[in-house]
Amino acid sequence: MKKTIVGTTGVELSELSFGTSSLGNISNADGYAVPEERAQQTLDRFFQGPANLLDTSRNYGQGHSEARIGRAVQRYGGWPKGFLLSTKVDRDPDTDRFDADRAQASLEESLTALHLNAVDILHLHDPEYAADLSEITRKGGALDSLFAMKEAGLIKATGLAMGRIDIMLPLLRDWDFDVIINHNRFTLLNREADEMYDLAASRGMAIINAAPFAGGILAKGPRQTSKITYQEASKEALEPVHAIEKLCSDFGVDMGAAALQFSLRDQRISSTLCGVTSPQSIDKTLAWAQQNIPEEFWQHMAQIPYSTDNPEAARKI
Repeated sequence: MKKTIVGTTGVELSELSFGTSSLGNISNADGYAVPEERAQQTLDRFFQGPANLLDTSRNYGQGHSEARIGRAVQRYGGWPKGFLLSTKVDRDPDTDRFDADRAQASLEESLTALHLNAVDILHLHDPEYAADLSEITRKGGALDSLFAMKEAGLIKATGLAMGRIDIMLPLLRDWDFDVIINHNRFTLLNREADEMYDLAASRGMAIINAAPFAGGILAKGPRQTSKITYQEASKEALEPVHAIEKLCSDFGVDMGAAALQFSLRDQRISSTLCGVTSPQSIDKTLAWAQQNIPEEFWQHMAQIPYSTDNPEAARKI
């Protein structure tokens, strides 16, 4: 599998990576749960390769995602050689405070849960939801703390992981991140992140493009779900989905493969990040990455309209 070295960090990202937000689901509150045994089986499958980056966060499943990864680390006697771990510093879950002290506490909580002394990549996560953005950006704030963690050897690469482009763009202009994650904004249905990816690439930042399936509809199809980026979609919004589905049918291509390879084909993108819930979901994603799609297909795909608006503007978190 193709890999990209992140700047001067020595971190080498595979073109496909896997996210563990759903592995933190331990109840049926959102309609499904991932039992502990299946979560551990999924992690075991990941450690068979060939993708090498596993992404998590302090706030995924209220810490259960990291805890489950930590139990796998204990089973393996440490983090398996040849694989990378990405996690995130998060705001205080009760107050939304996100100052330097909170960033430091978040990392300490993560390392404890993961049973590790350091991680490969650490992102500042979702600053758009902080109580006060200036706590993050001011001198001595959370971002200064993030870069100090790299100087201290606790992390190899600094990152920024978030959604809103209007807040993310100024941060990318002002701070020298090694890598970024953006989600749902560079898919077959939406290209809001296009200009931002140009900027990040021009500044030498590795780009991890997350959620290429637009919340699942480009993997499951419109017959199984009518939601786009986790929100009920209008008939008008679903029209491009039906057009993509028909094009895929005409060419004998899985829609999930088309959605995934749209991201994999982009030269600016170092890795495409897909959430997983089972060993089978890893295998399916790997198969989609390898599916043969003719160039003529992409010529037709280029004619299908897409949005450049914020796909989560009306989403309630």
